[in-house]
Amino acid sequence: MKVSDVVDSVRSKNAGPFWVTIDIFCGNEEAYCTIADRLKTDKVADAMGQATTALKRFDIAELNVVKFSVHRPVTQGHALDRDQHGAQWSMLIEDLELDT
Repeated sequence: MKVSDVVDSVRSKNAGPFWVTIDIFCGNEEAYCTIADRLKTDKVADAMGQATTALKRFDIAELNVVKFSVHRPVTQGHALDRDQHGAQWSMLIEDLELDT
């Protein structure tokens, strides 16, 4: 089962010139519990090409949201920045398989 099979949507966005934030909107408590329990931070870090210690994870039960923040590979607006708005990172999460 993939993340996208369980949640309503995954959105990533610019969080300043040095960070990108990925929001996983679960939609209900059951989906939230599934994602919170079965989506491992190290798997997300691997998908993003980051060290696990470089990710910040926020499990927000009241909103049924799991959020990850990660350093951008280059500063926003740099000549090598290929995603100025941070919108493409969500695709890396949507296709991740959940642990059993």
